[in-house]
Amino acid sequence: MNYRRLGSAGIKVSELSYGAWVSFKTQMGGDTAYDCMKAAYEAGVNFFDNAESYAGGEAEVLMGEAFRRAGWRRASYIVSTKFYWGLNDGPNEKNTLNRKYLMQAIDGSLKRFGMDYVDLIFCHRADSDTPIEETVRAMHDIIQSGKALYWGTSEWSAAEIAAAWQIAERHHLHKPQMEQPQYNMLHRERVEKEYARLYGDIGLGLTIWSPLASGLLTGKYAAGLPADSRAALPGYEWLRNSVTDEGRNAIVKALEPVAADLGCTLAQLALAWCVKNPHVSTVITGASRVSQVQENMQALAVVDKLTPDVMERIEGILGNKPE
Repeated sequence: MNYRRLGSAGIKVSELSYGAWVSFKTQMGGDTAYDCMKAAYEAGVNFFDNAESYAGGEAEVLMGEAFRRAGWRRASYIVSTKFYWGLNDGPNEKNTLNRKYLMQAIDGSLKRFGMDYVDLIFCHRADSDTPIEETVRAMHDIIQSGKALYWGTSEWSAAEIAAAWQIAERHHLHKPQMEQPQYNMLHRERVEKEYARLYGDIGLGLTIWSPLASGLLTGKYAAGLPADSRAALPGYEWLRNSVTDEGRNAIVKALEPVAADLGCTLAQLALAWCVKNPHVSTVITGASRVSQVQENMQALAVVDKLTPDVMERIEGILGNKPE
């Protein structure tokens, strides 16, 4: 495993990481969650991603239990959570980044994790109803309290990230260090174009999600919708049209010879392609079985095989490079 700095920060994250979205509680219980985390950790993964809203808070509970069961040194791993969606329906308890919500949200997450602090906290979406300065000051205060070490954003626009950074710079507050955007072979515009100036200007790090486009890039949706797939789960109807789209699946089919020539699976090719981007600090993988974790980790052996010629061949198939 290789480790990269989280943008300009000193903290280093594994090139591949492991996340709890969808799988924890929804697809697997505590024993399987522990086994998957253990397999990832033993492969060199040091970053475990989570969020307050995943499985209604239960994903944080399961992950915290797994950490205690494993007994790993606290300094040997990095854990994150995210705030915005909330767990209750009050006006200051969901879909907000106001100060009241954020100061309560961190305490709730720490209680569910059973931890004194988390390493990374993210604003899970932008909030147009709360002044950015209010959010920046609240995130700064959480870090000052020792309950988190770094803060960042998820799916914010480049303008919103820059505004938050400038407010923090002006008032000598902790700056947003990282962004968690969707990034994969089929979803590139924001990471490769919109954020382009931020990498150099403010030292933005990326912890990217959905590197396999919710499983589409594994090829498993080419023949329809598998009964045990993520898109077949209740509540994930919004995924179905995307993963069963004929045009997108045709692109995946065209990538098969590339994977075959490199001696890897489609999933490993897609993960390696994301790692190849030097602006990506870590690629968050998901898995509901230990065998999936192990397959994903083997993608690291493919990265060096992605020569300029191979990357050009892939670009010819994708046909979506941002201008």
